[in-house]
Order: sequence, then structure tokens, then C-alpha cells
Amino acid sequence: MKLAVIPARGGSKRIPRKNVKPFCGKPIIAWSIDAALKSGCFDVVAVSTDDPEIAEVARSWGAAIPFMRPPELSDDHTGTIPVVRHAVQWYDSQGAQVEAACCIYATAPFVTAEDLCRGWEILAGSGADYAFSVTSYGFPIQRAIRITGNGRVEMFHPEHFNTRSQDLEEAFHDAGQFYWGRKAAWLSGAPIFSPAAAPVMLPRHRVQDIDTPEDWERAEWMFKALLAQG
Repeated sequence: MKLAVIPARGGSKRIPRKNVKPFCGKPIIAWSIDAALKSGCFDVVAVSTDDPEIAEVARSWGAAIPFMRPPELSDDHTGTIPVVRHAVQWYDSQGAQVEAACCIYATAPFVTAEDLCRGWEILAGSGADYAFSVTSYGFPIQRAIRITGNGRVEMFHPEHFNTRSQDLEEAFHDAGQFYWGRKAAWLSGAPIFSPAAAPVMLPRHRVQDIDTPEDWERAEWMFKALLAQG
């Protein structure tokens, strides 16, 4: 079986009740659930949560709540891999043989059914352990600067001060939407960011990390603009 796992812990700090906060007309987690269900890629779309309210909201939007996540996997320091591994192990214990699992973040309203399907195709066809969403940086990272302790600036790579932007290697970053992985990779805890992973490219205008109220406001403006385009 192919399993979608949407992690949704209840204890968000910077944006309280972040995973069920209304976003452009419905709880933000509902956008991830909807994309997963519409993709047709999954035998089960499950939400892993420790929070009864999140569980109820997720269930009302069509997700399965097969278990409540244990406290040891619900603190501020638990990463994605242990949460997905727990879900895979739970389904295996019920006799469901998981072939691959896809972690979809609850606060990823820009995720689409088409991209999830494309991610599965890349994973299946590439022989990689993982396939996850990435996008390009909008500015050459080789020309980045830092602000020093005395309020001045310095380059991270001063050797590139006179290098033309078009001559610098393009760089990419995690888009923070979804992570397909083979069962063995999740269970072994293999790192996602490695040569064993394949990229699923997304355009920059459909990528927005949502960690602060400012991020949230920007994401809603971007999302409304995309909706207006049809």
C-alpha cells in the first residue's frame, strides 16, 4: 500500500493552533488532506496527531485517524522521520504492507494532487530512496551577506564579489511540502537530504514556508492570487 502521513502536532508556539487555523476559507490542514485524496496516489491518507481537536477536524475533511501519536513523538524536537516511521510501523502491525509513504506537511496549502503524483512517479522511476519537493533560490547564495556583531556587513563568500550572477551555480532548497520515501528508508532513518534523494521541482511562486504570522499573511496573498488566475 501507499500511505500518506500528515504530521499535525497540537503544540505550535509561534502561530497558536497553526494546523487548524483558517486559511483562505478552511482549516489549513484541509488543503493538504484534499490534495492527497484528489491525487488518487494513496490507499490511506492518515493524520498523525496528539491533539483531539486536530484529529476531529482532520476526520471531518476525510482523513483517517488510526491512532493518537504518543507523547514521546509529540515534543518540539521530534523530526519528520520518526513520525513517519511510527505510522509505517503501526500499519505494518495491522497487517497492511506499506510499500512507500509520503509525508505531507499540514501547513502546505500550495501542495497539489498533480505534484504528489509526480513525486511518486519520480520515486518509482528513479530508484531513489526519497523524492521530495524543491525549488530554486531567487538570488545567488554565493553572494549572500551576513550582518556582523558591530552592525556591519560581510560576504559569506567574498571571492564571488565580482562574479557575475549568471556565472554562479544555481542553488535549490527544500520546498517544505512533501517527502515521498520507500518503506525501508523511513524505517532505517536514512537522511532525506542526501545523494539517495531525487528532486521534485516546483516553481518559486508556489512555495512559501509558514512559520510566523508574517509568513502566514504572505502565503494567503499568494494563494488568493493563484486562485484568481483560475
